[in-house]
Amino acid sequence: MDLSYLAAGMDLPDPAPDLQIKGLTADSRKVQPGYLFAAFKGASTDGTQFAADSAAAGAVAILCASDVVESVRQAVSNARVQVLGSQEPRQVFAKMAARFYGAQPDTIVAVTGTAGKTSVAHFVRQIFQAAGHPAASLGTLGTIRPDGSSYGGLTTPDPVALQKELSELQHEGVDHAALEASSHGLDQYRLDGVRLTAAAFTNLGRDHMDYHPTIEDYLQAKLRLFSELLPASGTVVVDPGEKYADRVLQIAGQRGVRVLTVGETGKDLKLTGLRPEGGGQLLTIETERGEYKVILPLIGRFQVSNAMIAAGLSIAAGIGVGTVMRALENLKGAPGRLELAGKTGSGGMVFVDYAHKPDALDKALAALKPFARGHLSVVIGAGGDRDPGKRPLMGEAAARHADLVIVTDDNPRSEDPASIRKAVVGGAPGALEIGDRYEAIAEGVRRLHSGDILCVAGKGHETGQIVGDTVIPFSDHEAVTRAISQLGDT
Repeated sequence: MDLSYLAAGMDLPDPAPDLQIKGLTADSRKVQPGYLFAAFKGASTDGTQFAADSAAAGAVAILCASDVVESVRQAVSNARVQVLGSQEPRQVFAKMAARFYGAQPDTIVAVTGTAGKTSVAHFVRQIFQAAGHPAASLGTLGTIRPDGSSYGGLTTPDPVALQKELSELQHEGVDHAALEASSHGLDQYRLDGVRLTAAAFTNLGRDHMDYHPTIEDYLQAKLRLFSELLPASGTVVVDPGEKYADRVLQIAGQRGVRVLTVGETGKDLKLTGLRPEGGGQLLTIETERGEYKVILPLIGRFQVSNAMIAAGLSIAAGIGVGTVMRALENLKGAPGRLELAGKTGSGGMVFVDYAHKPDALDKALAALKPFARGHLSVVIGAGGDRDPGKRPLMGEAAARHADLVIVTDDNPRSEDPASIRKAVVGGAPGALEIGDRYEAIAEGVRRLHSGDILCVAGKGHETGQIVGDTVIPFSDHEAVTRAISQLGDT
C-alpha cells in the first residue's frame, strides 16, 4: 500500500509517497522488510531508541513525534528509511492502521465508563444477534464471535491489532460489533479510525489514578469518545441521572449530535418501575412505542443500568424497540459478573464478581444483599503497582455491606502483599486477613450456612494471579468448586 495513502494529509518528501508499506507495528521486534515502525515515547520505554533496530530489520519508514525527527534521522542515517514526524503520532498511526486494513463491520457501537463496559458490550452483542445480525463484541473478555468463541483480553487493543480484528470480522460476515472504549485506549488514540454509529457513557468513579493525574484528566480521556471520535451523524446514549452525564450531554449539545437518554430520568427509554421477580427483575419501560414490561433475568440495580444502556445503543444502531425489549428478557450475564459459581449442601451460595474498584464492589454487594436471607460475606484484595488510594476504599465498600470481610491477595505484582492487605484492612477494621487466596476463599465457603451468600470479588473471569513477574494459574471459579467439594456435604 502506498505510503501517500496511509499518511494522507501529511507533507511527505520525495520519494516517500511512492513507498510500498507491507505492514505496521509499534513493536520493533515485529518489524519485517517493508514495514512502517511507529516510535512512541511510553511511560517506561522510548520507541525512538529502537529506530536503528527497526531499520536493520527492514523498516522503510518510521513515524515519530515532530520534536525527535532529527535525532531519529541521525540514528538511521546509514539506512534508506523515511522518517515522518507528527505532533500526535499515536493518532496518525491509528488512522494509518484503519486505512491499511480498511474493512470494518458496517455498524459499530462503543461504550466507555468506569464500570459496566464489559456487560454493556456483552449485552449489545446478544441484542444484535437476537435481531438476526452476525455480531461480535470486543473488550476485556476478548473478541467474542457470533458462534460464542472468544480469545484475547485487552479492554482496548493497540490500533493495529484492533483494526486487523475488525477487518477479519467483516470478512467473516460480521456486520455489527460492540466494543469497550477504555480511558487508556482513548487517551492513546487507539480507537481513532474506528467508524462509529453510536457511543455510550455508563458512569465514572475512581480508577486508574496510577495513570491519570486527576479525576478530571480521567474524565477528559473518556469524553474524547463523544467530542472527537463519534461522527456528527452518530448518536450519544446516556443516563442523565449518572454523575458526569451532564458533561457528555454538553458535548453532544455543542456538536448537535443526536442524544438518546435512558433510565429513571431518561426520555427515550424511561424506567418507570422496578421490582424483584424471582431470580431477576421486572422492569417497566416507557418508549415512543408505548409501555413495555420486561423481566430482566439478572440481579442488581447496576445490571438494570447496563441493560438500559445496551438497549439504547441497540436502538441507536437501528434495531426496533420491540425487538430490543424482547431480547432483554433473554440476556445472559458476562462471565465473572455476579456469576453464581456454586452452592453448598447446606444452602449457601457463592458468587464470583470482577469488581476490583470501590464503586463496582459497592454495587455488587448492594445487589447481592437483598438475596441473602442470612449473612453476606466477601473476599477482596487489591492489585499491586496500581492506584494505592483505592485500597482502603475497597475495604470501606466491603465493610459497608458485608457481615464478614476476608482480605486476601489479588495480583500483588512487585509489591509486598502484606502491605497491600494492610491498606485494605485499614478500610475494614475487624476484617479477617488470609494472604493465600485459595485459603481465603475456602474459609469463606466453610462459614456458609443456609441462606448465606459469599461474594468472591476482584478477578471474575481471570485465570491467573500475578505475583512478581510471574502469572500463576488461578481461577476463582475453580477455587470455589474445590472448596465446596472439600466440605463433604454436597
